[in-house]
Amino acid sequence: MLNWGPVFVAAILFILLSPGLLFQLPGNRRWVEFGNFQTSGAAMMIHTLFYFALICVFLIAVKMADWGPVVIAVVLFVLLSPGLLFQLPGRNRVVEFGNMQTSIVSIVVHTVIFFGLITIFLIAIGVHISTDSG
Repeated sequence: MLNWGPVFVAAILFILLSPGLLFQLPGNRRWVEFGNFQTSGAAMMIHTLFYFALICVFLIAVKMADWGPVVIAVVLFVLLSPGLLFQLPGRNRVVEFGNMQTSIVSIVVHTVIFFGLITIFLIAIGVHISTDSG
């Protein structure tokens, strides 16, 4: 039986913690900005820490011995957050690189890519990083 729980938890957290969708901490003009559809390096760092903390709570609490889903989800969160490395679709072109912007459509597209990749890594390949020594 396949365990889709980590995939869905990771994808939902990806959406909710994408900088600029619900909030950006720190914001560009204030400490916290809501729904500004922008990001920054500092915001990515803070949102990644939130993502890591929540994914640990939700996934490791269930499977204490497996860090694979956590590590993969956090790495994909950073790499696929719209606007940090790339935004698909961009505002002026199909793909824009490092523009620190996002949109609802970009978050949807990046979430689909995130969901596909995390499904491949966790379900199809079954990547595991075990803390068991035996």
